[in-house]
Amino acid sequence: MGMPEPNGHWSTDGLPDLPPEWGRVVVPDDASALAQEAAQIRRELREARRDTRRRSLRATLTLPVLILVVAVLATLAGLVTVTWSRAEPSTARSAPAPARDPLPDPVGRPLPALDLVDGAQAPVPLRSLLPAVILLVDACPCPERVAEAAAAAPPGVRVVTVVGGRTVPTVGAGPTTGVRRLADPADGLRALTHADPVPGAVDVILVDRAGTVVRVVPAVDSVEDYRADLTRLAG
Repeated sequence: MGMPEPNGHWSTDGLPDLPPEWGRVVVPDDASALAQEAAQIRRELREARRDTRRRSLRATLTLPVLILVVAVLATLAGLVTVTWSRAEPSTARSAPAPARDPLPDPVGRPLPALDLVDGAQAPVPLRSLLPAVILLVDACPCPERVAEAAAAAPPGVRVVTVVGGRTVPTVGAGPTTGVRRLADPADGLRALTHADPVPGAVDVILVDRAGTVVRVVPAVDSVEDYRADLTRLAG
């Protein structure tokens, strides 16, 4: 057991139950003498508990915060992708269109196999009328141009007037005999001339017996613009 000290305290020297590394332990008779040490120990215990709670709270918050950060980054990445994909078509539309190749000159080429229609809406293969002087009268009936073409055409060369659409006009075309009046639903002949109709004028296409376009004469003023080519059609 312990030994009494001169100051009234008890010493634990010689007690075999205590570890020797503790050294000499003195137990006071009055427990109030240990109040300061007890208060220090309680403070240390409270601080230890607070540190433990802080570490636990940090560990608890770390995973949700990490999940939130990943979700925000994924959302931003999706928005950037959608914005970029929507911007690409706009950029593509703003790019200048590539230049078109010039349309080939029809002269010296075969006449396309076009089916026109007559006043009864019956189909008429244009190649069945060759050789022919074809007058495009969609911008002007111009009966004087039709009459002089019919008078100048050599024997065997047909004179054909053509308008766009499906309706063959019966008024204003003149009483000229031997003229075939047709309509071009597909506007294939107008496309062949590469020219828009000129108000008050006719365009003329001359095609020989073999179906080759001999000449295209836009905005004809008179038959003299193509009279020299008429003899080539009957050959």
